Amino acid sequence: MVAAEVADLTLDAALLANGKDGKHQIWNLTPAGQKALADGNELPPRPKAGTGAKAVRAGFGPHGVAVTDMILAYGGRKHLTDWQVDVNHAIKETGLSFNTDAVLAWPTKTSEVRLFELDNGTMSQARLAKEVWDYERYAGHRVWEGARGTIGGTYPFWQRHRYTRSQTFPRLHVVLAGKEEHLLDNRLQALADDVKGIAVAVWVNTLPRLRRGEPWYEIGVDDPDQRRRRYPEPAGR
Repeated sequence: MVAAEVADLTLDAALLANGKDGKHQIWNLTPAGQKALADGNELPPRPKAGTGAKAVRAGFGPHGVAVTDMILAYGGRKHLTDWQVDVNHAIKETGLSFNTDAVLAWPTKTSEVRLFELDNGTMSQARLAKEVWDYERYAGHRVWEGARGTIGGTYPFWQRHRYTRSQTFPRLHVVLAGKEEHLLDNRLQALADDVKGIAVAVWVNTLPRLRRGEPWYEIGVDDPDQRRRRYPEPAGR
């Protein structure tokens, strides 16, 4: 977070600095920020607060609890072997950077993990859709490899540098929570419309339906050929 962004947040009085934990500034919601959430307004993107105790002290305990509920509702007790939360995915060359709420180790024949986003009903519909489209941008980025003077070739960035044991880009699961169930159903349909034609596998569900063991809705299909057409090839050396 740059100084200008911190200044904007301070002026908005939505967040308040409350010391440091190591190198990370700790932030808490002010009464004005709490009221904004209660009124259903969207807060500015949160500063990095880490996970676990740091996240609770920074005022993001409810989101962390909801992420845990999501993992357990998915079946974590029976099948989960490993997991990470608040996992950064970034490509320096393009400036793309976003955090995934949870990455679950769930090996299959084609992929080693599954990606999870938990929307607790606090962000706008447009911002939620953008977060989902960021996964296609990440999956579509390719890198050129080859010794100087050789033909070389291009390869998916994620497959070379992140999920090296996966044959397909990991499936993204979006779980909607934080609102009455009929409103979650409306949000689900709106998200499906906003990401129509996306070229990564996206499944969406509401937390109540997930807890009841009801099926996921597939709103995106993995299509590496489509991604390759949409994103420019890197230049060789």
